[in-house]
Amino acid sequence: MSELQLGLDTFGDVTVDVRTGERLGHPEVIRNVVEQGVLADRVGVDVFSVGEHHRDDFAVSAPDMVLAAIAGRTERIGLGTAVTVLSSDDPVRVYQRFATLDAVSGGRAEVTLGRGSFTESFPLFGYDLGDYDRLFSEKLDLWAALQGEQPVTWDRGELRAPLRDARIFPTTARGSIPTWIGVGGSPESVVRAARYGFPLMLAIIGGEPARFAPFADLYRRALDELEIGHRPIGVHSPGFVADTDEEARELLFPHFKASRDRIGAERGWGPATREQYDAEVDHGALFVGSPETVARKIADAVRVLGIQRFDLKYSNGTLPHEQLMHSIELYGAQVAPRVRELLAAEPVTA
Repeated sequence: MSELQLGLDTFGDVTVDVRTGERLGHPEVIRNVVEQGVLADRVGVDVFSVGEHHRDDFAVSAPDMVLAAIAGRTERIGLGTAVTVLSSDDPVRVYQRFATLDAVSGGRAEVTLGRGSFTESFPLFGYDLGDYDRLFSEKLDLWAALQGEQPVTWDRGELRAPLRDARIFPTTARGSIPTWIGVGGSPESVVRAARYGFPLMLAIIGGEPARFAPFADLYRRALDELEIGHRPIGVHSPGFVADTDEEARELLFPHFKASRDRIGAERGWGPATREQYDAEVDHGALFVGSPETVARKIADAVRVLGIQRFDLKYSNGTLPHEQLMHSIELYGAQVAPRVRELLAAEPVTA
């Protein structure tokens, strides 16, 4: 296995003031995300990723801008997107923006492309949700054609105008932008990522990580059959680190419930219960607890899935900035080195 990377993800969730409980404004939340990224670099986290949303409860709609601000104050950490909704964006413009980020960061940019589990961006930018799947398929095909930064002729789409011998600027020092494909659990999406030779990022937000082992195996088999060779697999899961297990559970629960209930009301889910929450912490996709507990759970997921990257979505609804900063500090200073110790003692066999 190639060396494990341990990253952090955020969608710029709108948080509350730790003293008053009042909701912060979008500008302050964005500035706080920059501080969180700077701290992640300082404590040794490998990659810091910011995703996009286009709704009131998330502050970040332009991750590349936030990442550029972080780039100017960091030197080492990789800078990526927890998701770039390629379906409602233009691949050429996305490439240009992240090639620019790659330049200002000294070659640290990457993207994770996805279809988007939230759909507000589609009507906002004039796209028909009826074309949800076709938009992603066509635009991913064009994105793949842009890699290598040679003149591009592309005419395989029906929803996007063709290109004829087009050059895309700026170019990057390495000739491409590292790209992950985010997948929530569709076999077709797994095979598509393999077909293009892009690394796979599994979004595990509910249930035991072991449930996703068939998707990891499918991806590896598809790569073998396509004779593409090894590509890394990553996992993105929510979590929160505090000094003790009890403190982590109690601090997170009200914010987790408020966020889940708000989204659930839009999607027809019932209210989240404490029993469901505790079950997800104990056996499911919530990586919540003390540094030792979270490290052991991450190491178990790495072993059972044979992954090369784990990203903790450390932002959880309205959880205050100060608590997020402490979680980041614990993750970089204690969780990450402990994960590597555990894996050295009991290596991956998947």
